Amino acid sequence: MSLQNLKPVDVVIVGAGPVGLALAIELGHRQISCLVVERNERVGYAPRAKTTNARTREHFRRWGIAHELRKESPLGMNYPSNVIFCTRLSAFELMRFENAFYCAPGRNPLYSEHSQWVPQYTVEEVMRKHAQSLPHVQIVFNTELVSASQDDHSVVATVKSLQNNEVLPIKAKFLIGSDGSRSKVREEIGAKMEGVHGLSKNYNIVFRAPGLDQAHQLGPAIMYWQVNPDAPGLIGPMDKDKWFFMPTGLPKDAKFDINASTELIKKSTGIDLPYEVLSSDEWIASRLIANKYQDKRIFLAGDACHLHPPFGGYGMNMGIADGVDLGWKIAAHLQGWGGPHLLNSYEIERRQVHDFVMNEAVVNHSVLGNQLWVDGLEDATPQGAALRHQVGQKIESTKLREFSTLGVILGYRYEQSPIVVYDGAPYPPHDFINYVASSRAGCLAPHAWLHDGTSLFDHFSLGYTLIAHSPDSSQLQDFQLEMKSFAIPCKIISPQESGIAELYPKRFTLIRPDQHVAWRGDDIPIDKKAFLKQITGQ
Repeated sequence: MSLQNLKPVDVVIVGAGPVGLALAIELGHRQISCLVVERNERVGYAPRAKTTNARTREHFRRWGIAHELRKESPLGMNYPSNVIFCTRLSAFELMRFENAFYCAPGRNPLYSEHSQWVPQYTVEEVMRKHAQSLPHVQIVFNTELVSASQDDHSVVATVKSLQNNEVLPIKAKFLIGSDGSRSKVREEIGAKMEGVHGLSKNYNIVFRAPGLDQAHQLGPAIMYWQVNPDAPGLIGPMDKDKWFFMPTGLPKDAKFDINASTELIKKSTGIDLPYEVLSSDEWIASRLIANKYQDKRIFLAGDACHLHPPFGGYGMNMGIADGVDLGWKIAAHLQGWGGPHLLNSYEIERRQVHDFVMNEAVVNHSVLGNQLWVDGLEDATPQGAALRHQVGQKIESTKLREFSTLGVILGYRYEQSPIVVYDGAPYPPHDFINYVASSRAGCLAPHAWLHDGTSLFDHFSLGYTLIAHSPDSSQLQDFQLEMKSFAIPCKIISPQESGIAELYPKRFTLIRPDQHVAWRGDDIPIDKKAFLKQITGQ
């Protein structure tokens, strides 16, 4: 496609990874025109993320594509999401976590969609197909951002085709940088990454190994953590014969030799097969966060504004949540009912979540296979068995928070947000494992299954949703009229299931477009105008 053939748009998104695609889908569903610019020739090169967590899949459910991702699962949805710690694939098991990351299919009262072990390139392809099916979304590949400028009313993104060097300035209302760790958009607005760089140096090796799944006695798993002195690391299946291998604890000055990687895999697994290396990807684990996410009409999302170790599977999922949060807020602003404080709330809300999740990832990164090895661990003796039991107990106590993380996945909340109306109820301490649903303002709305088999979330609207236990209240009629006067999209629901009242104990609970609680109370606020102006950032 020639750049000259592009239609005018309201939003330009740089980067067609999961974050940029989430933004495009969120905007496209709200009939906001957007253009996604991607410098590569397609989406989905490296496997990178492999866990699409329950919260992300709930967004896929909202978008109507959760079933598509389920169908594309390379290993099948019933493949067990076990994580096994062993000395080598060919040797001794140390400990195992079953149903890691909550991937097991089936209904759970706490969420509407279970997690899924699926390579990122598959996720991106499902998202791309859906984004391109939306009339308000355009995607161009082999195109990069050259520069960006802005005034009080618009931005101009100058882009260049890498196929024919065609250059085109594109005028829009907003520009979003979802262009990764080396973000050009971040550079354009002068944002700086702050924190700790270089926690570790890492390589992700993708290789083909027919028969490897049957060449050991540990049983199926999504990850095997190999604890040995020769080549400790993580290994796991991505497809029937395609695997990934990530050696851990490498010296920071290590030089990777892809030609020697097959021998490294043999040494690590203890299994001699004709491994075929397909690709390698070098990356540095860091804990970095941008000093600003926004400059007027230009925003950053995903790795462009936060980077952390991948342990816990948070990176891609957190970036997609950035896209959802920013997407509905920009749409509300362009549709006329979202004020400037709504846009400013993006950084206020997301930064606190990023800090919370990044701290968890750093804790998980602090204990790798290298720290778990002790001499004699592979001895086939009673003393060796005793050592393996001791190490297994250490793994259980130190790594549980990496694989049983529902408290992080669903338990994050927006505190001290300018667009949330709080009632003073205290929040419980953060718990990385246990998730206790709460309808306190700022929390994710509690989930429930209804008697007709649908999820409560299925009945939420693209705009606000008011859960009302007193649907005939005169207060409610006045509130509806006030919402209409502000042109705020709102749907009122009154589920009759008795369990809903326990989850939502107040007479009224207002749910935001992103399924977080904006307010709750037993009476509609007296000053309805001031209330509506606050929650919509006006």
